[in-house]
Amino acid sequence: MRLIVKYGGTSLSSAKQIKDVAKFVTSLSKENEVVTVCSAIKETTDDLIEIIQLIKKGNKKKAKQVTAKIINQHKQLAEQTISKPQNKKKLLEMLEKDFCELSDLVDGIVLLGEMTPRSSDYLLSFGERLSIKFVSHAITDLGKKSFAYTGKEVGIVTDSNFGESKPLMDTTRLRVAKTLEPLLSEKSLPVIGGFAGADQHGSITTFGRGGSDYTATIIATCIKADEIWLMSDVDGLMTADPKIASNAKVLKEVSYVEAIEMALFGAKQIHPRTFEPILSKKIPMRIRNTFNTKNMGTLVTASPGPETKKTVKCVSVIRHNALIDVRGGSMVGAPGTAAKIFTTLANAGVNVMMISQNPSESSITVVVKNADLDRAVNALEMELLGKIIKKLEVTTDVAIIALIGSGMRGTIGVASKVFTATAKKKVNVVMITQGSSELNLAFVVKDSDSKSVVQSLHDEFELAKIN
Repeated sequence: MRLIVKYGGTSLSSAKQIKDVAKFVTSLSKENEVVTVCSAIKETTDDLIEIIQLIKKGNKKKAKQVTAKIINQHKQLAEQTISKPQNKKKLLEMLEKDFCELSDLVDGIVLLGEMTPRSSDYLLSFGERLSIKFVSHAITDLGKKSFAYTGKEVGIVTDSNFGESKPLMDTTRLRVAKTLEPLLSEKSLPVIGGFAGADQHGSITTFGRGGSDYTATIIATCIKADEIWLMSDVDGLMTADPKIASNAKVLKEVSYVEAIEMALFGAKQIHPRTFEPILSKKIPMRIRNTFNTKNMGTLVTASPGPETKKTVKCVSVIRHNALIDVRGGSMVGAPGTAAKIFTTLANAGVNVMMISQNPSESSITVVVKNADLDRAVNALEMELLGKIIKKLEVTTDVAIIALIGSGMRGTIGVASKVFTATAKKKVNVVMITQGSSELNLAFVVKDSDSKSVVQSLHDEFELAKIN
């Protein structure tokens, strides 16, 4: 098989873990063609984000201290990870060039006193630039040929939307295939940095949150991979958060659309944009645990087997939100009312997570994150109160609970079971939505009630017996 194996930062947080990754990839390559994609070593991206924040606040001294911390940590890690003196020397020489460039970059930005989106992306890309060299040299240490490439070097070309770039797939496909095909044919093991590419002018761009998963699926489509494995610290997608539902189980198989819904409703293992490149190519994906390789994890496919089409697959919860109820008689039948409300919230940088409108059109209810509540209320009061809105009511600390499963489509009585299980816990439902696809049913309860409702629904649909 031709495999793309992607490792998150939690899989690369110590010398032992990096060596274990190298061993796993090397053993996998005996019978398969393998391309490895890596995130930054654990906490490195957080440190780089901290440098950006410190420079913005004008705390130049602390920014330089955090830079020195990153450099020292990586130097120590290099000493512990590579055994053969020749390989260790080579790695340290390569890292030294990156360290000098990183220090010069921070000094330059500090001198200017300005952080542009372009320089921010350039700085953030260093996490992956460093990690790929560790993994590649650890593989070389085991006697296997390996090369490290950043997203830019492997040929990922993007637009110039810094911080949230998108790949230009036709150009990328040609360049990536040209770089990787010869390496795979000679049984070499390429290691590629996730999260970043470069625009047509050669400026480094990043894909934003979940970017390394995105890199893995982009490369998979370029070289026609048979499967993508996303390796992290969990066994796969689960029927519920195991911290909430004690009997939560790993799902053996889910469809693309179900996995996208799970990602949107808070499954941290995967980002919804990850699926964009592979939807048309129908490349299967596995979500697996780096530390439990005996478990094959969750298989995500375009068309799962009929035995996996249960009514409900998963109960998700997004906690710590707020509900804003917007009312006004002049809203009734007035075209463009909803557009004005959502434009006002968008201009204030507020993401609306859920919407409900009653048929009388006299009120619209939206759910936003607690952190966005003040901005949302201020914007609505300043722009619309006394015009089309007569009254604003706010409910803080609510949770969105979502049931996800393609088997819900056309199944009679799902909603009845959901609200009966909720009522058994004496919990009041504040708001309900269900899309016409019937792929998910979501409703809002008080945050303090969310755990008991998740467990009750998990038991009601017997998700502990799902496989």
